[in-house]
Amino acid sequence: MAIDPLPRLTVYSRRGCHLCEDMIAGLRRLQMRNSLEFETVDIDVDPAVARRYGDKVPVLAYGDRELCQYYLEPAVITAFLAELR
Repeated sequence: MAIDPLPRLTVYSRRGCHLCEDMIAGLRRLQMRNSLEFETVDIDVDPAVARRYGDKVPVLAYGDRELCQYYLEPAVITAFLAELR
């Protein structure tokens, strides 16, 4: 039987962003109660990503679907994870 991979979310952020740090800390807390993985992408490393997000960080996304912007919304993430099950 194949094991379903954990949902992999992406946090688009930049260094020195306190809102980004808050979102990442909140995701770590959510990981304790939910099955999920996340990666952090520094938007300033890629000019195309920097143009896309600009000052709109942090953004939490699943693929092209934006889930949260600026602040982590645990209820939104919990509902999204329930959709995936």
